[in-house]
Amino acid sequence: MNIILMVFDSLRKDCIGCYGKPYWGEVKTPNFDALAKESLMMTRAYPESLPTLPTRRALYTGKRTYPFDKGNFWLKGDFYGFPGWGAIPEDQPTLAEMLSEAGYRTALVSDVCHMFKPSKNFTRGFNQWTFLRGNETDSARSGPALTEKEVEAWVHESIRTPRWMTWARDAVMNMKGRVHEEDYCNARVLIEASKWIEENQDAKNFFLTIESFDPHEAWFVPEYYRRMYDNSDSFNQVLSFYEEDCALPEPLRVRTRANYSGLVTMCDRWFGHLMDTLRATGRLDDTLIIFTSDHGHSIFDRNYIGKRPYPSTPEVYDIPILIRHPEGIGAGKKSDMYVQHHDISAVIMEAAGVKPVEPMDGIPFYKAALEGGAPIRDHVTVGWGSTPTVIKDNWWLNCKVDGTGVLLRDLSVNDPFAANVADKYPEVVDELFAMALKDADGKIPDWLFDYDWP
Repeated sequence: MNIILMVFDSLRKDCIGCYGKPYWGEVKTPNFDALAKESLMMTRAYPESLPTLPTRRALYTGKRTYPFDKGNFWLKGDFYGFPGWGAIPEDQPTLAEMLSEAGYRTALVSDVCHMFKPSKNFTRGFNQWTFLRGNETDSARSGPALTEKEVEAWVHESIRTPRWMTWARDAVMNMKGRVHEEDYCNARVLIEASKWIEENQDAKNFFLTIESFDPHEAWFVPEYYRRMYDNSDSFNQVLSFYEEDCALPEPLRVRTRANYSGLVTMCDRWFGHLMDTLRATGRLDDTLIIFTSDHGHSIFDRNYIGKRPYPSTPEVYDIPILIRHPEGIGAGKKSDMYVQHHDISAVIMEAAGVKPVEPMDGIPFYKAALEGGAPIRDHVTVGWGSTPTVIKDNWWLNCKVDGTGVLLRDLSVNDPFAANVADKYPEVVDELFAMALKDADGKIPDWLFDYDWP
């Protein structure tokens, strides 16, 4: 069976119509919704580790990245993002390596620049890999230098700090000159993936991984997509400045949400192009499609913009997983069993009929989800820096690896994240914290106790 793994970066689960809508209103995603009607939908899915690179280490190997005790991620050639922000450990086989060895033709099409920075090795095992340049601050252009006026057109005066002016200068330089919709990154990724489908019709079995960095910030999007959600002519705010209680005026908050929403809709449109290509080439009839995101993004939820490990929140941690079987198996079904990214890896290997060369930490869940079988786990632990999150039943625990700074949320109430109920339920805190330690094999690296979220 052919297999496609589709990953959108920073795609909020609640911004996909089949999953609901965000607090600011409906986001138009007709192609994602059409996929959902033909798919098994997982409703309680979470990353294994965060953010960008730790997530993909787990997804590409089926191995846990938390508690970040494996692999060297203090490498030259990239900024130090977070624990786990490094290459896939050399002794961990990748899905692409194992599937290629089993006779699959493997390919990666991606514009996630962090995967291709010096010292990274996320291309291991792919017979072909294509890196599309120019997203965010990817060093795709060195000049000509922009004028201050050109940069300031994208950075509101309330956030014109040296940090954000420098960041925006690189992002705007990469973005400058996009005239047609096909010039934008998500369109280029999905066009290129579609070309790969066309060019590899002779493949007996293939495994294609498609990575779109959109709808990650900066939220550059053609104006007509933005005007679907905000038809005003206010300042064009595209940055996420990772700040709480920000002083951004309400019209610019509206514009921010509109730019993000418009970019999600644009991603949906070009995903539709991929599906049309699969349909035209007959590959919808013999290809398993797995659709997910690495994480979401807070866009003024609880007055915060960005993503962070502490306090952790659903708009960042909840992820979509849709699995479309070419024979229509599971179409329209939903499952609320707890699953994580490394479980997707196990599902892929099972679907391919290939035995991993060594045991995976991920657990195949597809059959159990379809048949209403026993859950594969009773909770999830999501690692991010020194502040893991544990979710079980009606509880959401977020604390530091030394057990301090405990935040406990009661998911059974209307607004769970408005209050910390740790003092009220100490026995629940102890139970969930023990799960976080167990999922780390009880071995938290000493240095992680001193690591702090900046």
